[in-house]
Amino acid sequence: MAALLVAEHAPESANVLVIGAGGGMELKALAQAHSQWRFVGVDPSQPMLDLAAATLGALAERVQLHHGYTDTAPTGPFDAATCLLTMHFVPVEERKSTLMEIHRRLKPGAPFVMAHLSFPQAPEEREVWLSRYVAFAVASGVDAQNARKAASAIGSTLPLLSPEREEELLVEAGFANVRLFYAGMAFRGWVAQA
Repeated sequence: MAALLVAEHAPESANVLVIGAGGGMELKALAQAHSQWRFVGVDPSQPMLDLAAATLGALAERVQLHHGYTDTAPTGPFDAATCLLTMHFVPVEERKSTLMEIHRRLKPGAPFVMAHLSFPQAPEEREVWLSRYVAFAVASGVDAQNARKAASAIGSTLPLLSPEREEELLVEAGFANVRLFYAGMAFRGWVAQA
């Protein structure tokens, strides 16, 4: 889905910034979907970047892996950017500046696709969403104790924001045409333009 959304506004030979390159699965999927795209994958974990290089195999020739954070990444300008399953790890006080750094690296009108955990954060709503997370995991075959541990870890360690606040931050960081493209249980995805 991210590749389709990026392709709507990126050129055929796009240079794409991937924030939170992790183990390389996102890079691999994007590279396989678009053989002329080139990538810069950014991640603060060198072991994860090493895994990304192994995951990419021959596709790695089109990927530059950058050990660090968004503010130390190459400045581009890039034709597009993605940030999948990463922003929910960024501390709330750094979220806007991280989005601004991504925006600063994009060409005008370039697409940005972002998806991660985001659900209502009022105390009573937050608990309902975390209990839904557990119920869905158990219904999907996850051991109930493991599902509760995962929900507890999410609730106590991840700096989550409400979907409304996520959209506000995208606008505050300079993005336009912010649109929700995905809403599944506790995950949300947005597409916007620089």
